Amino acid sequence: MNKTWWIAIMSGTLALIAVYAVIVLLLVKLLWAWTIPDIFPGAVEQGLIAGAISWYTAFKIAVFVAVLAGLAGVRRGRES
Repeated sequence: MNKTWWIAIMSGTLALIAVYAVIVLLLVKLLWAWTIPDIFPGAVEQGLIAGAISWYTAFKIAVFVAVLAGLAGVRRGRES
């Protein structure tokens, strides 16, 4: 019974992490496609900035933002 409970908890946790990751990547992709062409229309037309990004690029941007947020949180924690 205890091992079954542990497997259920781990499966549920992994499923929640996967759903969260997909939602974050979808938000990054949608926000990029929604904002970047409006902010930099000339650069998108000239091909200097992508108007839409791939799932892998969305993942890289999400990791980059998470690292920056983590660093900002660590610094804020030290000053408190």
